[in-house]
Amino acid sequence: MSVDAPSTVDDLSFMARAVARAEHSRLLAPPNPWVGCVVVADDGTSWEGGTQRPGGPHAERVALARAGERARGATLYTTLEPCSHHGRTGPCADAVVDSGVRRVVIGVLDPDVRVAGTGVARLEAAGIEVTVGPGAELVEAQLRPYLHHRRTGRPHVVLKLAATLDGRTAAPDTSSFWITGPEARADVHRLRAECDAIIVGAGTVRADDPRLTVRDVLASDGAAPRPPIRVVLGAVPDDAACQPARSMSGPLADVLAELAELDVVQVLVEGGAGVAGAFHRAGLVDHYVFYLAPALLGGEDGRPVLAGAGVPTMAEAWRGKLDRVVKFGNDVRLDVLAPSEPPPAASEET
Repeated sequence: MSVDAPSTVDDLSFMARAVARAEHSRLLAPPNPWVGCVVVADDGTSWEGGTQRPGGPHAERVALARAGERARGATLYTTLEPCSHHGRTGPCADAVVDSGVRRVVIGVLDPDVRVAGTGVARLEAAGIEVTVGPGAELVEAQLRPYLHHRRTGRPHVVLKLAATLDGRTAAPDTSSFWITGPEARADVHRLRAECDAIIVGAGTVRADDPRLTVRDVLASDGAAPRPPIRVVLGAVPDDAACQPARSMSGPLADVLAELAELDVVQVLVEGGAGVAGAFHRAGLVDHYVFYLAPALLGGEDGRPVLAGAGVPTMAEAWRGKLDRVVKFGNDVRLDVLAPSEPPPAASEET
């Protein structure tokens, strides 16, 4: 196996195409990884595939089925190491071997304990040349929630916040509809669709009675994505708009561990400020999404982004990595990633 070998222009180009194909599976595949695959014959003819809904074929099988006998002697590009175990479908590594491809290029190895190098071993045992690493940075970014889940045993946590320029999520009278415009709110539904669970506090349910549903978003097959589990930290009224919902309590790390056992790969924390502050101070947020509106409440009595005590000095300020900035209508979305090694988690309950 060649790992982190110098990548050719063709390797990087075809892996970028596999990443683009994987994006079509983002709302289909979870809790499975959203993988893309490209099979390239010696004459440059190519066939693509992406992972389908759970129970359907994985990306490699889709691309190989489209290539048919023309896959023999070809090069296969896949964003993630082919699986080597029996699940809802048979091992993709076996399908790759049976196809007769001569070379396989893999973006990143699969940290799932059921795979973790065994897919590569199966390919190499069959005499297939394997290269790992081309386009790895792209794949790591695309599969960040899945890789985090498999490496840590807990869901990837996204904290979503909508705020004014002066950092307020609600006015002194608690009103917060609407801070952002329709374009940003539509993007929130796409963000919800990418998550397997949504978490809010019981106070938010009592105050706003949100539905916490995904609206006006379709997966690439034209059907609605799998609805996220609605989680309320605290008691949920029987007539709440978010019903059916799961009521949970206790240490937040334990809540996440329980959700991980339910195949929740990515969680969206939507608030309110108390819940957001608790997750932040516990060091449990992996990805912060801020929707900033060009609005000012103009005082210090509005609701802050994160409720609770902050750090005492600027030297102790939390600093993440700005990952993306996108404009939606008159608003801006800022994606900020947590440091790779967050500070030790505090004990937080809500």
